Amino acid sequence: MGDSDRQGRRWRGGGGGCGTGGGYFLGFIGAAIYYIQQSDGFWEGVVGVLKALVWPAFLVYEVLKFVSA
Repeated sequence: MGDSDRQGRRWRGGGGGCGTGGGYFLGFIGAAIYYIQQSDGFWEGVVGVLKALVWPAFLVYEVLKFVSA
């Protein structure tokens, strides 16, 4: 980075995947709200939060199950 700045060239960082973290976070919040609303007790709510952490795995599983059927 330092050498390219001295020679008058612009440094262009990667930054291509910046939006994925925000999208995952919004998905986590939405999934957590859904699972907590569906729960009947405290421990089912805790399990719902844990499920919300891995919701992309459930999504991919269901899509692959649908495609292969």
